[in-house]
Amino acid sequence: MSVMAGQWKLDGTYFEACNCETACPCVFLSAPSAGECTVLVAWHIDKGSFGSTALDGMNIALAAHSPGHMLQTKWRAALYLDERANAEQRDALTRIFAGQAGGHPANLAPLIGEVLGVKAAPIEYRAEGRKRSLAIGNLAVADIEAISGQNGADVTIANHPMCVVPGIPAVVAKSGRVSYHDYGYQWEITGKNGFYSAFAYQG
Repeated sequence: MSVMAGQWKLDGTYFEACNCETACPCVFLSAPSAGECTVLVAWHIDKGSFGSTALDGMNIALAAHSPGHMLQTKWRAALYLDERANAEQRDALTRIFAGQAGGHPANLAPLIGEVLGVKAAPIEYRAEGRKRSLAIGNLAVADIEAISGQNGADVTIANHPMCVVPGIPAVVAKSGRVSYHDYGYQWEITGKNGFYSAFAYQG
């Protein structure tokens, strides 16, 4: 599949949940609250294409562990692709989210020191009001809810230097439960940081 720069585009929503206190200091280039960071990131593509390959409705998730400051230590990461994707869609999603096709994911790729694996899995992504949730088969679950700010409004962070989604303010949230059991990791997290927003990537 040969696709040149400028020939893919994705729009949808995303959320993340990590083990840092709210709001995660990593996005301000500070050290993680607990000295290391464990994060689950999920994306739902509302509308997307890679060349002639449609990617509408696909879900993607990433689990990453940074043993220290996220810009000073290399992450270990695992990528999960929607099991509904056909071979062409899987190839496109892998190339985009592994950072091989340019765009913002290519800015994050150099931070990863070890790719633990890329696998297809049943991925459930839900966005309802101020809540977001993820389930990756029997491997992971995560749910977050926006915290209430002044007069009950959303609390947002904009222009933070380290982000999954540039150019769109992130809503600050807290997790109910974050659980991940794969590649030897056993994460059980409650009441910690979450972010969510729309996303728009292109390459």
